[in-house]
Amino acid sequence: MIKRSDVAGFVFLLGFFLFIGSCHQTGRNSIKNTVVKDVRDSEIERANSYLDSVPVTVTDFYCQRSAGNRHDFYSEGDYWWPDPENPDGPYIRKDGRTNPDNFSKHRLAMIRLNEIVATLTSAWLLTNDPIYADKALRHLNAWFVDSTTLMNPHMLYAQAIFGKVTGRGIGLIDAYHLVEVAQSVKVLANKGGILPEETVPIKLWFNKFLTWMTTHEYGIAEMNWKNNHGTCWAVTASSMAVLTGNQEVIELCTDRFKNVLLPDQMALNGSFPLELERTKPYGYSLFNIDAFCSLAEILSTPENNLWSYETEDGKSLKKGMDFIYPYIKDKSKWPFPKDIYIWDEWPVRHPSLLFSALAFNKKEYIDTYLNLPVYPDHPEVIRNLPVRHPVIWLLD
Repeated sequence: MIKRSDVAGFVFLLGFFLFIGSCHQTGRNSIKNTVVKDVRDSEIERANSYLDSVPVTVTDFYCQRSAGNRHDFYSEGDYWWPDPENPDGPYIRKDGRTNPDNFSKHRLAMIRLNEIVATLTSAWLLTNDPIYADKALRHLNAWFVDSTTLMNPHMLYAQAIFGKVTGRGIGLIDAYHLVEVAQSVKVLANKGGILPEETVPIKLWFNKFLTWMTTHEYGIAEMNWKNNHGTCWAVTASSMAVLTGNQEVIELCTDRFKNVLLPDQMALNGSFPLELERTKPYGYSLFNIDAFCSLAEILSTPENNLWSYETEDGKSLKKGMDFIYPYIKDKSKWPFPKDIYIWDEWPVRHPSLLFSALAFNKKEYIDTYLNLPVYPDHPEVIRNLPVRHPVIWLLD
């Protein structure tokens, strides 16, 4: 027989948890409203500056060193330089030191696509003015639909090394800048910014790219990389899987978060040892926690919340943020070596701060976020901040 006291206790607990959930949702909405209000005018202003922009795709540039054709994305490894002792021979590696003479125009064009499409989508969400969505669609069509200008849906020739390889799996990290493009397409499609028939060929391109990166040896190699490359592979794949409705890849990325990425990359104190070993330990630590938090934001559902997931030995995103946040708030306390490059330019408005503030209802995180630079202008900072447009994530 069920006792009256048992029923009363159940009702009390149910009411308590509903109250807590309501408070948390109120906190999330407050954070969202604060951030959207903060960037609204500047996002619209920047979007207006892109209304006269002309699409620039991989077909606008060609490097004779590429083993591919004009539609193939091509880039060269950043840290590879001519060998002083053998100037005409294979390049040698200098970790953390970017060679400015290496071909990067395709990467810069993709970063430009990210910036323009995500900003225009943000402005459309803020104003509902079709002029912004129409302009975003023009850029999307140029990259993914128009047969004369589109990029082939693979990265066979990314991060090549002169005298060594024509492309590498590690080059897939260049596709990280397609994450916010995929998010923009999802938002525009779901909310009516672009028509269903306009969305189909764009999604088809992303589906082909996703198939390539989950089946080709380069993609599999990048997936299994032990440091931030493996994390970024999962963020890129999950964004495309959510856009195209690929449940199999969604489940793959969720499983890797829980059973590979988090347990293998994070130390018990919340740091990432493989990133701390680099010549830019601060920047790489920020980069990887940004990727982890972006992955959780993309994949988490009420039934499978990666923000609350914890390994058996206590590793979690909360622990990761507990480790890095004090050094975002005050970089002077960083106890490890300074980065050999772009030390002064960090931190900025990192997505880890934004997404974890929402997940954990941490006002201090969002206060810090709002006090950091909104629009970094250093090319290397922008390259390492592929997720930087909050509106397309907050109003999706």
